[in-house]
Amino acid sequence: MQRGCLTIVGTGYRIAGQVTPEAESCIRDAQKLFYLTSNPTTASWLSQLNPTAESLSDCYATGKDRLKTYDEMVERIVGAVRRALNVCAAFDGHPGVCAYPTHKAVRQARAEGFEATMLPGISAEDCLFADLGVDPAIGCQSFEATNLVLGRREIDTSSALVLWQIGLVGFMEYSDQTLWSRKGLSALADVLLKKYPPEHEVVVYETSHYPVGKPHIQRIPLSRLPESDVSIWSLLYVPAKSSPRLNRRMMARLGLT
Repeated sequence: MQRGCLTIVGTGYRIAGQVTPEAESCIRDAQKLFYLTSNPTTASWLSQLNPTAESLSDCYATGKDRLKTYDEMVERIVGAVRRALNVCAAFDGHPGVCAYPTHKAVRQARAEGFEATMLPGISAEDCLFADLGVDPAIGCQSFEATNLVLGRREIDTSSALVLWQIGLVGFMEYSDQTLWSRKGLSALADVLLKKYPPEHEVVVYETSHYPVGKPHIQRIPLSRLPESDVSIWSLLYVPAKSSPRLNRRMMARLGLT
């Protein structure tokens, strides 16, 4: 008797161009495909790839708590697994980054004894590194913006800083607006201004969702962040304020000058 299973995949952001062959194979072969994407062209492509495709976007409703929405998504996904189906759920970007329902669906399926796997995808941060020409290996911190504002995080200003979802800081309900919380954006700026000078240049970044499109890149002083052009898809890149201090004793130990 066939047992249900679950594979969570990422579709990247440029329609089919950023989907790995492994993820595409899972999408094609699934007995039931769920998807969540902000791009109607991607939705159409997924439906052509697998006629069982079903959008999860109808779980959203204006003013509805997002955690309730995500729990409904998880129940629909895992419910199909319980029906002994090979289920695939496709999400924009990397399915494990800023994606509560994907992790919960995997945990829930495994807790009920089903096989559940998550495959990596290209995230907005990956696109940012390429488009801005920065190398995270020299030092980079990455936080969801609300997590930074509420969590009393210690920022290392000698490393770059990437912040996710800067357009919905502190906002827990769904909205159909492109910017959910200007007040939250102002609060984020206040937190950063405690660590960086007002004139410190930051980058508001949004990846292109189309192969022929260009990313949206705004280079502005930090002091102008509260009134900048921001959407719920925007990331904030904050370059390092200073270089890290070198450990002279360790340099001597390693024979470096």
